[in-house]
Amino acid sequence: MKTAEEQTLNLFDLSPEHQEIQQEIHRLAQEKIKPRAMAIDEEAEYPMDILALLSEYGYIGANMPEEYNGAGLDLLSFCLIVEEISRVCASSSQVAVVQELGSLPIMIGGSDELKKRFLPDLAAGKKVAAYALTEPNAGSDVRSLKTRAVREGDSYILNGQKMFISNGGVASVYSVFAQTDNGITAFVVEKDTPGFDIGKLEKKMGIKGSPTAQLYFENCRIPAENRIGEEGDGWLIAMKTFDKSRPTVAAQALGIAQGAYDAALAYVQEREQFGKNIASFQGIQFMLADMATQIEAARGLVYRAAAKVNDLTATGKNPELTRASSMAKLFASDVAMKVTTDAVQLLGGYGFIQEYAVERMMRDAKITQIYEGTNQIQRLVIAKTILGGHA
Repeated sequence: MKTAEEQTLNLFDLSPEHQEIQQEIHRLAQEKIKPRAMAIDEEAEYPMDILALLSEYGYIGANMPEEYNGAGLDLLSFCLIVEEISRVCASSSQVAVVQELGSLPIMIGGSDELKKRFLPDLAAGKKVAAYALTEPNAGSDVRSLKTRAVREGDSYILNGQKMFISNGGVASVYSVFAQTDNGITAFVVEKDTPGFDIGKLEKKMGIKGSPTAQLYFENCRIPAENRIGEEGDGWLIAMKTFDKSRPTVAAQALGIAQGAYDAALAYVQEREQFGKNIASFQGIQFMLADMATQIEAARGLVYRAAAKVNDLTATGKNPELTRASSMAKLFASDVAMKVTTDAVQLLGGYGFIQEYAVERMMRDAKITQIYEGTNQIQRLVIAKTILGGHA
């Protein structure tokens, strides 16, 4: 019988280039990242060694433009990278995922000068990025932002609070969204800017190696040249960022689900009860069949959404992109939660203890249903793309 790895590596008709990327990151994740996964979860600290590893192999800036020292890979390539890392350690995948998320506003709306100042160091992993949108009263309701930036000469004075910010306290470059006279506007805020402080680090259920913090801005002076795009462009930049980042979170969820399935499949082929291998029991076989089918369905949606982003890059427009991204994020994250829960069940008592990875994977899976827009919000987004102005 083939292992889970043998069954999944070449199920899709990827291009030779994509297959090579997938195989390379698979080897790296299995050999270098998997042995660190349990310790990263227990230490609950940002894994600087994983940042260095991914930077060394060029994965940290994989989808950033070559002109800014990135690898210039398409989103499908980046999703393959995230999937394979998440398969062994979701916290490690966050190193790449949040670097992309924090950098995307600069890539999407930044001036050439802004890109030249920040993207090369972000692509090389010399600096860490973060994306600061969420506030205590503005989670799903992004337009309710209270953080405000007031123009004063060649600067903006920023006041407000952010929360649930991934890489908070670790990042040196923050893409921050605030209200201005002309609407929501995005800015690059550097970590040592006077008036910018890091609040408490949250204690979380999962992805413990990815720090989540509160941010405070008190009369924080930001140079006008750090504005991303024009005043009022922030809403569009945020939405375009989500269109490109949601497939990445979907790939993360897909990888978590695949990793849990790998562990469960290996276990049931070894475990014996009532004088038989438990993989021979029909009830177990039905669970495995459902898990495998759900993962393959999720993989199709994730890769399709990534392809839509690639089409957008090539043609400049793609009206189906938002729907495809939300569908992938919604379905893959629900699958991750279902598959990891079933994997814990298949391992029985062993699945409930930390020595076995499925316990960690189940905890890590939950956040994929929440961040980058809750799955309830994804359903609203999908419905609006179906119904247009009637939703």
